[in-house]
Amino acid sequence: MRDKIFNYISPSFFYGWMIVAVANLGIFSSGPGQSHTFSVFVGPIGKDLDLSSASIASAYGLATLIAAFLLPYMGKLIDKYGARKTLIIVTILLGISCVFFGAASNFLMLTVGFGFLRFFGQGSLMLGCANLVSQWFDKKRGFAMSIMALGFGISMAIHPPLSQFLIDHYGWKFAWVFLGISTWIVMVPALYLLAWNTPESVGLSPDGGAKIESIDNTKEIIQGLNLSQALKERSFYILSAMWFGMAMLVTTLHFYQVTILTNQGITADFAAALFTVSAITMVLFMPVVGKLFDNIQTHYVLTIGLLINCVSLLSITFSVNEYYAFIYAVFFGMNNAISMTMFGYIWPRYFGRKHLGSIQGTGQMIGVIGASLGPLPVGLAIDLIGDPLVTIRYLALYPFVISFLTIFFLRPPSSLTKD
Repeated sequence: MRDKIFNYISPSFFYGWMIVAVANLGIFSSGPGQSHTFSVFVGPIGKDLDLSSASIASAYGLATLIAAFLLPYMGKLIDKYGARKTLIIVTILLGISCVFFGAASNFLMLTVGFGFLRFFGQGSLMLGCANLVSQWFDKKRGFAMSIMALGFGISMAIHPPLSQFLIDHYGWKFAWVFLGISTWIVMVPALYLLAWNTPESVGLSPDGGAKIESIDNTKEIIQGLNLSQALKERSFYILSAMWFGMAMLVTTLHFYQVTILTNQGITADFAAALFTVSAITMVLFMPVVGKLFDNIQTHYVLTIGLLINCVSLLSITFSVNEYYAFIYAVFFGMNNAISMTMFGYIWPRYFGRKHLGSIQGTGQMIGVIGASLGPLPVGLAIDLIGDPLVTIRYLALYPFVISFLTIFFLRPPSSLTKD
């Protein structure tokens, strides 16, 4: 049946865009493992299980950190078995994790449930979807990644209000059962019927190039470094430092936006509403980011992204009225668009597609560790000195310094000459 669907669809347009649609659906389906979905459950879970917000946050942070260290192994499984089979299993396990989380009755079960959701949702599902799109596109990879990443914005728009509706009418436990079952319904058929690991496996080339006459030796056609070779390259460590910082600082702004702005005289309602401004900016700017990646040398685009990250951090510290806060929200939306597109793009761009899973898995681990540790410096500044602004301004130096390393020293390995 898969072959019939492929043969029916593929003659009319490049099948890679169908892969993008499946991956977009996958990024959306990662919602049960994302922070924006968890946010509406903190109050009901704390009240039902008699846990403080600090306890729930501790469970969440610990589980996220543990899940991060498992992602390189998931990347190796993707390399070995292909993204399609791996993603089907990941989706099934994500649904089971949702059901398990809904049955949590104590702190230990909650922590384990958080770990499963973060590993299979925020980690593995996003990793596999990025791998799929990376395999099907090369010259148009940036734009394809930006379209895929729109699924995250759709999840932000749908999962929190849907979850709140389910909590209000049926309780938080049923809400997780619903999220789990709906994840199976949305993703398993799409992956089973529509996903193919690489264009070469069906006689096509990335971006819709010339068809391949023989598909028996596609592994020889696909080029790229393995993880051991990548770890010997200077570019790997520059990219890792960049991705760690981007994930860390974007998470920090998400986590403390309302707190920082209200401390500077902005109302809580307006501070919360700025997330919508950032989300709209992100959606509008994502295709632009994708086109920039496809048409400008990569290290220039990454440098621009790092400088926008720097400006985002600085601008929130000067947001003393609604006008300046609005400007911050626009820059932060641009920052989110770049960071969401960046992850899936940079690893195949610099290290090829042949062993992409293990390299992406390691990169995803680095980013998740950064996201786990990110809020800590600002949180300590709030607790110890009562003012996070100076700390945030110092943190803004990080992307500024990395931008210099990126513009002057980031280049592909000599065996992968494209730039």
